[in-house]
This record gives sequence, structure tokens and C-alpha cells, in this order.
Amino acid sequence: MNWDFLIEGKDSLAVTTDSRKVTSGCVFVALKGEHFNGNLFAAQALETGAAYAIVDEDIPATCSQKKEYDGRLIRVDDSLRALQDLARAWRRKLALPVIGITGTNGKTTTKELTAAVLQTRYRIHYTQGNYNNSLGVPLTLLQLNKQHELAVIEMGASHPGDINELVAIAEPDYGLITNVGYAHLQGFGSFEGVMRTKGELYDWLVAHNGSVLRNADNAYLSQMWEKASSGHTWSGKEYLYHRIPMPEGTHLVGEYNAENIAAALCIGECFGIDREAGMRAIRSYVPSNNRSQALQTAKNSLVVDAYNANYTSMQAALNSFDGDTYILGAMRELGDFSHTAHQNIVNLLLERKADNVYLVGNEWKEATSPYPVYTTIEELKEQITDGAIQIAGQKVLIKGSRSNRMEELIEVL
Repeated sequence: MNWDFLIEGKDSLAVTTDSRKVTSGCVFVALKGEHFNGNLFAAQALETGAAYAIVDEDIPATCSQKKEYDGRLIRVDDSLRALQDLARAWRRKLALPVIGITGTNGKTTTKELTAAVLQTRYRIHYTQGNYNNSLGVPLTLLQLNKQHELAVIEMGASHPGDINELVAIAEPDYGLITNVGYAHLQGFGSFEGVMRTKGELYDWLVAHNGSVLRNADNAYLSQMWEKASSGHTWSGKEYLYHRIPMPEGTHLVGEYNAENIAAALCIGECFGIDREAGMRAIRSYVPSNNRSQALQTAKNSLVVDAYNANYTSMQAALNSFDGDTYILGAMRELGDFSHTAHQNIVNLLLERKADNVYLVGNEWKEATSPYPVYTTIEELKEQITDGAIQIAGQKVLIKGSRSNRMEELIEVL
């Protein structure tokens, strides 16, 4: 569909998929899922101020028959696909540089650090939270306006082809893969599947003469880039960065964040921001949302990295932690690798001679382990609240997949 009638002459667009958030003159996109149908709220959206409603064939007859809606209902075969097409058209109209960031671990932190660095010189817009999927990416692009000079778009993936879909929407001019590791193996099928899918960002950049930013010390990324670029005529630029020691004076915890910092500094230098200015911005950045957060409570010093966890990030967290107590949630979506992954983490804890270890999630029960396992976070939380488990005056690592809700422990620690 040609979206010029919506975007021509506009400096910004107001688009929502939530009928409760309709504003005057906005575009309402009626999404449909297994347990919801936005088409049922199209009339409400139009009546409360939406200029247009993008609907599919399931639009209720009571809405489609009203004459006052003539010309304001945009019928499409797939409303999500229409949203993505509109986002692509808007991105092309604005024609500002787009930086795409993906990877198994660190993509959100790298995105946040990159935004902090770039904001020292540019008006930018970047992915909020983890709005990094087939819905979040187009919504992020549609929040851009003519005042913005750069966009930083995070791209997540859990199945083959996911990155292909997202780069076709965002059309990045620059791309960075933080790393590849053992995550979402249930969807990808194998580590090789992870590499192929993340490498779709490289494929796009080569095919469209985009520029790549790459950790030259990561052998997997070097292999992926060689595969993507070999035999192709490519006129983009390559910006390489290297591993660095963890800088002093940041609010980030964990040596693994040094790579995220190096990536953000490289992107900054690509856009004319020197390392000194970049480091000042990074030292001012304070992590939130339970990602690499250092928290001091009345009882303990906490390292909270509980937004997500996979085998690779769990290893990195343990290897960089120098505290007393480990509270670890299960790693999810690892498929056939789940048992091996959880056993390997237990073995790593034993190698580190870790004594104070509490594990949450049934996946740990499959491992041969001397450590107590709690089926749910509520069970462990109750033990701590009742005093059956005493944790005080300690440095505590809290890490686990989001579904474990590990952050709920903060209030009792």
C-alpha cells in the first residue's frame, strides 16, 4: 500500500495499537492475536479522535456500515504487516541514519550506552526497554520525527528469520552484533542457528552497502562477517573495536560490560565523538530495569541482573562476581541443551567453591547438585521472610530468566 496520504507533509506521526491511548488525529492500528482482537475497538478509536483506523477483514459490520467512518477505515489483509510497512515508509521519508544492534547478550545495555554517548552531540531516538521484536521495532520507528538526527534500533530474535524480518523494516545503515551465545536454542535449534540468524544483520549490511561495527577479538563474529561478505561487492565501511579492561568509575557491574562499553565507544567515534567524551557519558549512565544493577539495601549489597538469562550470560555473571551469595533462577528456552547447561552452571559453582547458593526453578532439579532448589520464587521468598534463611551483610548476585521474577527478592534482602 502507498502510505503517502498518511505521511506527506508530516513532521511526526502519532500511531497507537491501544484504543485507550488514542489521541486526536492519531492512527489506530487494530492488531489481532490469540486472546485479543483490536478490530472490536476500531469504532471506539475513531469516535475518540483517531483520524484513521487500520483494520483487517474481521472488522465488525456495525462499524464498517457507519457512513461517518467512510474513508477513515483502512482495510488490510494483515494489520501487523501494515504497521510494519507504514514504519518502513516513515523511516524512508525521514532518511536519517539508523543503527541496528543485535546479539545474544548485551544488546540492550549496548543500546543504552550508545544512546548515552550519541546524545552528547545529536538528537536521537532509541528503542525503549526491550521493544525489539516485530511489533516493537515498527512502533519505535514510528516515534521518530523530523527533529531527530539518529536512530538506534535494538533487534531481538528467538527464531530463524527474525532478524531478516526486522532489518527489512528498519533498513539499518549501520549494524553491530554484540556477540553470539547459547540462548533461545529451543527456537533456533542449535548454536549454528543462532549464528545464522544474528548474521542476517551482516547479510543486510553487505547487500545494501551498510557499515559494520565489529568486535575484532570475537572469533565467531569474524567467522560470521567473513561468510556474509565473501564473494560480494561491498562498498560500506568497517569499524573495528577490541576488548578493553573494565573502565573505572562506571555504574555498571560485571567485567562482561567492558565489551558493551567498547562497542558504544566505537559507535560514538564513528559519529565523531571522541573516547574521552564517550567515557564521560558512560560514567554518567545509571542502569535500571534490573540489568547489571548494583543496589545497596539495609541488609546487603545486591548485584541484580534479573531481566534475562541464558547459558552464556549466566557463565559471564558468575565469572565476574566476587561476592558471597548466589541466588540463581533457571535458564529457559534452551531445549535439549537445558540439562547440560544447568549441570555446567552447578559445576562452575562447585569449582568456585560457592557455599551460599540458592536455586529457583524445576530445571535445576535435573542437575546433580548439593544446593537447595526452590520450585518458585515465592517458596524462597517465604523462607527468607520467615527467617529460615538468613542473608545479611553479604554481597548477593541475583540472576535468572525473566519468567522466574527474581527481582521480587530485592524487597526481602
